[in-house]
Amino acid sequence: MCKILLDLRALLDLEPIERNLFRGKAAGIGAQVLFGGQVIGQAMVAACRAAARRLPHSLHCSFIQAGDPQLPILYQVEHLRDDNSYSIRRVTAMQRGSAIFSAMMSFHVGESTAFDHQDKSLIVRSKEQCTMREEFEWPTFVETPEFIRRHYAIDLRPVETSRYLGEKVDDGPVHLWIKIAEKLPDDPALHMCALAYASDYSLLDAVTARHGRAPFDRRIMVVSLDHSMWFHRQFRVDDWLLYAHDSPSAQAGRGLTRGLIFGSDGALIASVAQEGSVRERR
Repeated sequence: MCKILLDLRALLDLEPIERNLFRGKAAGIGAQVLFGGQVIGQAMVAACRAAARRLPHSLHCSFIQAGDPQLPILYQVEHLRDDNSYSIRRVTAMQRGSAIFSAMMSFHVGESTAFDHQDKSLIVRSKEQCTMREEFEWPTFVETPEFIRRHYAIDLRPVETSRYLGEKVDDGPVHLWIKIAEKLPDDPALHMCALAYASDYSLLDAVTARHGRAPFDRRIMVVSLDHSMWFHRQFRVDDWLLYAHDSPSAQAGRGLTRGLIFGSDGALIASVAQEGSVRERR
């Protein structure tokens, strides 16, 4: 693992400017663009602070334009719905007076129901079996950007390590064991925001893996276009979680990915979907 860890808890601690307006820190020193997961996580924190202690159950967001990793981000929250069961908030992230990101987030009071089921957790190698050089080290791959080496908030152990060396994945999901590197307090909303941050990482790798292209291949340009997420059951993001994602289709410069996130006990805790721009660099 890299030796310098991003302070994710501090990154998600937004500064209140006025009612429904917050400022988020920049944390992209050395990066050319702002990491999409940072904007998702911070926007979700802003919405949670304006949701009357309800917990989020879904988010749907669009990346409007690339953010500047050197500048802070302003988050404007709009109240769209509040009733006995649900609250809906719209969050717009802005830099230099222009929107870079927009999200709709829905919150639910929670209730008991007779309808409770889930897909079974996939059988893969355990996190203890998924080790390379004691811990998986990104710098072993030449294509790994310096930013990923130096700023990292997620511990991970890939299951199919050969795909990082360009082995083609013809069909089905790829898997990562992930967890936030630092211990977080017992705040369910914070754990959800941190998982939203982590969910954007590596998701589009499922597209390039179908074509035998390793992550961080500098001949490929991969950019998130939109991102949706649904939370199903409570969890701790500082415990190990299994992230399974696949790509059912890629065409016309775009690739679709789907993800399922399971707890170490097999509980399905979240689902993710994302479309991204995936192109050969000219």
